[in-house]
Amino acid sequence: MPVDLRTRLGQLELPSPVLAASGCAGAGRELAQFTDVARIGALITKSVTLEPRAGNPAPRLTETPSGMLSSPGLQGPGIDGFLQRDLPWLLSRGARAVVSVAGHTVREYAELAVRLSDAAGVSAIEVNLGCPDAAAAGRPFALDATAAGQVVAQVRGSARYDIPVFAKLSPEVTDIVSVARACVSSGADGLSLVNAVPGMAIDPVSFRPVLSGAFGGLSGPAIRPLAIRCVWQVREAFPDVPVIGTGGVRTGRDALEFLLAGAAMVAIGTVLFHDPSACSRIQRELEEELVARGIDRVSEVVGRAHDGAGVVADRHSWVLARAWAVASGGKYP
Repeated sequence: MPVDLRTRLGQLELPSPVLAASGCAGAGRELAQFTDVARIGALITKSVTLEPRAGNPAPRLTETPSGMLSSPGLQGPGIDGFLQRDLPWLLSRGARAVVSVAGHTVREYAELAVRLSDAAGVSAIEVNLGCPDAAAAGRPFALDATAAGQVVAQVRGSARYDIPVFAKLSPEVTDIVSVARACVSSGADGLSLVNAVPGMAIDPVSFRPVLSGAFGGLSGPAIRPLAIRCVWQVREAFPDVPVIGTGGVRTGRDALEFLLAGAAMVAIGTVLFHDPSACSRIQRELEEELVARGIDRVSEVVGRAHDGAGVVADRHSWVLARAWAVASGGKYP
């Protein structure tokens, strides 16, 4: 029997917990050549700003041994262009649109929430708190619990209450639970964990930074253990708050790890740059992983790693599976 992959995003039921992460699929047009965007859970758009932005000069992407450094600079058409072209196109394809918003002031975030509330078809708002706060000498909102809470409070107060608001947090803090607490207390319906980690690469030939802006966001498999830890900690503190897990997911087994740590949904990002069909593949692999474990509903595994009985049961299943593989002459990883 097929696995029930349905999950919930506020009042909206999603067909799958697999989402496309913000910044890695644009507004879906490029991805749609390889994946039916209506069949994945939702597409989180590239962060939308009030005004059009050209972004940072090139070079703004570079590979790392286990991921990618990027510094695109929030390139995009602005909210007017997004509402006129990108959102209608997504909806015409049957996709569920989670709109990421970005700004440099609390007012900008609030205005974006108002504009999106007036638009039909927005499934949720993801608040990108990784942007520099103009009122705090460019310190990202995500690094200060008070600042993060203020942004979320303004977005929540400006958006319609039937639109879920998710706050996207950075792992670049000593206590991510305190920032999560500020966001939840300010009205966040859910949390996205985690944003890219600041990093840098230097060219040994030119002796200069590889990226034009020197620093960039590190994403990909290199940050997955860090993201898993953050999801685990937030799930422990807020077991009833839905979490979107993001960071280095390449396979269905990676997605399962996030779900076990407590994520209700998993967003696929960097892998899309070399495998644009990854959302569909990972969704299929996740279903296979669940079938192999005799699980018929994805909701059954969310947060299971926090359940002592579940840990014992899984260990017992592993022992039995390994014993069977050895007895049958096969191999078990």
